[in-house]
Amino acid sequence: MTNQSSPTPVKEKNSIWDSNPIFAWFRRNIASILAALLLCVILSFTTDTFLVSTNLLSLMRNVCVNAFIAFGITCVLICGGIDLSVGSVAAAAGVITVRFANAGLPLVFCVAIALVFGAVVGLFNGYLVSHTTIPPFIVTLSTQIIIRGVGYVVTGGQPTQCTNESFNLLGTGNILGIPVPVFVVTIVLVILFFIMNRTRFGRHVYATGGNREAARFAGVNTKSVQMRVFMMSGTLAALAGVVLAARLYSGQPSVGEGFERDAIAASVLGGTSFNGGIGSLGGTVIGIFIIGILNNGMNLLSINSYWQFVVRGCVILGAVYLDYIKKSRALKK
Repeated sequence: MTNQSSPTPVKEKNSIWDSNPIFAWFRRNIASILAALLLCVILSFTTDTFLVSTNLLSLMRNVCVNAFIAFGITCVLICGGIDLSVGSVAAAAGVITVRFANAGLPLVFCVAIALVFGAVVGLFNGYLVSHTTIPPFIVTLSTQIIIRGVGYVVTGGQPTQCTNESFNLLGTGNILGIPVPVFVVTIVLVILFFIMNRTRFGRHVYATGGNREAARFAGVNTKSVQMRVFMMSGTLAALAGVVLAARLYSGQPSVGEGFERDAIAASVLGGTSFNGGIGSLGGTVIGIFIIGILNNGMNLLSINSYWQFVVRGCVILGAVYLDYIKKSRALKK
């Protein structure tokens, strides 16, 4: 009798949770999504104004500013760096835009100048990080202080009131009842998602953050990748400053302090690793809403501003600790 070989096991098809990108994203971020929903439920019971339309619109406008910065921070963290200069860049960009707008120059030109300014600062940061051994933390911290100081010197520490109503609509206007910044954030998110997930540059960003030396030996120009990522972060920070200035009706050199903290917290809460190579913009969106809802809720509950610093610090520490736990488990497997 001939021996019959055992039938080759047929590999089961992936479940819908793995094959569908939306379900896969939901599965990866289930903990963050549940945390955001829990915050909403708690605030809806503990306050009378959280679910009021005016508060929700204000919340949406507030998270938009953090969204621009957090998207840039996410890309930098994925690439294995960090950018602490974003708050100062946002403040300076707002002042620059308002001054040009008050001079009667076209709105597109005013915004473009601010974005170019952010890109130049990002290029400077990226060049120093990629061409020297100075840690990104030190480089961007120094840039943060320099830009903040120059902003105070140029303005004398005084805000510049904006008299251009068309510019102010960029931060305060609505389209079909939805704040204009929400549409801008959506467009930016779609563009960045395509860049990070559908282009060679996006793959190179993940490769550089995962293992820079391995990426370099594989033919990736890691220096160029780092410079472009920091340019993206600077440009997005400038865009955040433009939108914020339009909302405040003025360019203020004092705004933006602590913006990097909320952006980093949102990125890490969304699953982005401090070690580089891991992260997604979709996860960052959830982190942005968690930080926005948390800040909004503490204000509605009239929590002392000093204690709000304590809460934010605990959130950041908790997010970093979760990242540490994930990394430890991955190394054990």
